Amino acid sequence: MMPEFAGSQYAIEIIYLIASALFILSLKWMSSPSTARHGILAGEIGMVLAIGGTLLRHGIVDWKWIIIALVLGSGIGIPLGMVQMTAVPQRTALSHAFGALCVTLVGTAEFYLRSPNIPKFMMSVLSLEVILGGLTFTGSLIAAGKLQEVLPQRPITYKGQNVVNLLFFGIAIALAVYLVIHPEAKQFFPVIVGIALVFGVFLVIPIGGADMPTVISLLNSYAGLSAAAMGFVLDSKLLIIAGALDGSSGFILSVIMCKAMNRSFTNVLFGAFGQVQPSAAAGQEARTVRSATPEEAAAILAAANKVVIVPGYGMAVAQAQHKVRELYDALTKKGVEVRFAIHPVAGRMPGHMNVLLAEADIPYDRLIEMDEINGDFPQTDVALVVGANDVTNPAARTDQSSPIFGMPILDVDKAHTVMVIKRSMNPGFAGIDNPLYYLDNTLMLFGDAKQFVGAIVRELGGGH
Repeated sequence: MMPEFAGSQYAIEIIYLIASALFILSLKWMSSPSTARHGILAGEIGMVLAIGGTLLRHGIVDWKWIIIALVLGSGIGIPLGMVQMTAVPQRTALSHAFGALCVTLVGTAEFYLRSPNIPKFMMSVLSLEVILGGLTFTGSLIAAGKLQEVLPQRPITYKGQNVVNLLFFGIAIALAVYLVIHPEAKQFFPVIVGIALVFGVFLVIPIGGADMPTVISLLNSYAGLSAAAMGFVLDSKLLIIAGALDGSSGFILSVIMCKAMNRSFTNVLFGAFGQVQPSAAAGQEARTVRSATPEEAAAILAAANKVVIVPGYGMAVAQAQHKVRELYDALTKKGVEVRFAIHPVAGRMPGHMNVLLAEADIPYDRLIEMDEINGDFPQTDVALVVGANDVTNPAARTDQSSPIFGMPILDVDKAHTVMVIKRSMNPGFAGIDNPLYYLDNTLMLFGDAKQFVGAIVRELGGGH
């Protein structure tokens, strides 16, 4: 039996090594649109191998519960994977929540199985695992609720909230240190887990909808780090590698997102960004805007040489990406140069707009990042904004009292003509008015983005 066991263990390690390599390649390939599909496939194959290798382990004594768990997990996962593109951000947040819950439950089980004979290093890692897992679980649920709009998108704040948050976190760390020194004090472990769960709620509740892209990437980082800690607890090199990849990539993405908003981590986590400014409504009443019909918009677009389309979350809500593709085709046939300006934090999660436009088969080389396209707006005949708000707000450049002051934006206001498709004059996620709408070169196109773009396409002779 010993040679057979050694041989199977060797096979498992080989499987884990291949899975680890596929995870690394997956992350590498997903960094480019041209290889992203290969990256997804590599990640899927790697996960199948990781699960298969785990099922080959000799420690399994009862397959019944494993089969039940696989069936239940598949029954939940398949419907979650088939949601509309607009629901991908909250679905991603739920995925983080489920992963973090798994880490927390495994850490809890390992503590009670090993206590009180737990080495200090192992107890330290296990405490880190459940603290990160617990706060990520509840924090991700709150983020999903805000994105789904079952919870208020605006920050829920109260006086002294940052002190309370730091106090919760400090108590959890202090108890963890005590358990490292006295692992036999089992009564404190549920307290640590409970505090971590409450802390996750208090951490995300004060954060507004405008910061959800950064929050999602941060929670992704926390989930990865907790999984890496679980890898140390379970002595799993594969988990350590996968968790480290997830944690580091999530952190790097969070840094990129903060840079795109010209904000720090502390400002995102504690700044309560996204509160509605009382003066916004009054400002709207005192100022007038110019609007246009689909016929007028079509005539302006047809006469243009260079058009830049700026997609935002409003396009996602209206499921207008396919109509935008029809508009791109109709204008291209008329000899108009059409490109798409992509802001790093447009939508409700990183890369949201890129994925939506890719779904509509818009060529990747037409999607231009903010830094590259901003210099071209003064030579652009028409900037067509489809459901974007805060990422085009010139107050970020001029109004020092604005909560988005200093945030890099798409300079659409510098185009010869700006047309904004929007349902109403309501503010965006940041809860502030947009001076862009009142400029002399701006035309407001009020209505549902899908219907309005469809009407423009019909006027251009490209409708179905």
